[in-house]
Amino acid sequence: MPRKISRIAPDWWDYTTLDNALINDAAKLTEKDLGQLSREGFQVRFYDTLEDFYLAEALEYIAAWRQATADTPVGICGPIGPTEQLPLVARLVNELGLSLANAHFWGMDEWVGEDGKEVSMEHPLSFEKADREMCFDRINPELAIPEANLHFPKADVSEYVASWDGVRCAVMQGGQGDIKHWAFNDPLKREGAYADEPPSPEEYRKLGTRVVELHPVTLAQNARTSGGGNITMVPPRAVTVGPVETWKAEKVSIWQAGTHDNPLGQRLTALMISKGLADSSVPMSLLADHPNVQFNYFRGGLGSCDVEMH
Repeated sequence: MPRKISRIAPDWWDYTTLDNALINDAAKLTEKDLGQLSREGFQVRFYDTLEDFYLAEALEYIAAWRQATADTPVGICGPIGPTEQLPLVARLVNELGLSLANAHFWGMDEWVGEDGKEVSMEHPLSFEKADREMCFDRINPELAIPEANLHFPKADVSEYVASWDGVRCAVMQGGQGDIKHWAFNDPLKREGAYADEPPSPEEYRKLGTRVVELHPVTLAQNARTSGGGNITMVPPRAVTVGPVETWKAEKVSIWQAGTHDNPLGQRLTALMISKGLADSSVPMSLLADHPNVQFNYFRGGLGSCDVEMH
């Protein structure tokens, strides 16, 4: 049977083109059910408080950077969304006196403006600006990461892609958007070779860091979470780390506090990864084939898929 047309954006692929039975199965999952989705290569963890949740996320930075030496530099790839962990990272580095001389950091993505270039730090939504102001500018100068070891993606991706060679990425963190992406690995448009079927998981995983057109849901979400709902300020394109670089990370760690994706989304991707149901209309599900993935949930943010009229 042909795939369904999206309920959200008919010109795009997204999770609403999945079989209804799968979506309904995900909606029925309880917290206990989610915990039982863990398997070899995929772990589900819960945190009782937001303090514990964001501290654990920040400690992944510290654990990665502690492994870095002059002979074996080590880095972490981190998101904007969530951001609450970033000031904690700086505080921990300073309190521990942790030298970051051999540490690396990769930003996950950045907006691309109408001129085809990545936005500058003058842009109010600049991810590099957020990373620097919330974390790196707060680290004591004698402990700071060398500027050459901070890698932020640009529209010309060549330098960023090359930075992944010769440096071990201990962990790639991420959040999960409403469209079920990590970074800005959104579903693709329903056009050309993909008019009737989305790209196969194998095709999608060949994508590296690149400039992408963003799904309308992603634009709306970023307006809601970062711009007070003003969608006119959200650029329709971005440069994003790709699956190629993601598979270079030893671990992929996804943090779900309940402030980005909704109760259904938090359940759907965990179910698909656990059961090996990779489908590029749900990009996060492609992590089913990564050897080390961890989903981290704040219990209070799981919510319910029960019908409630408001």
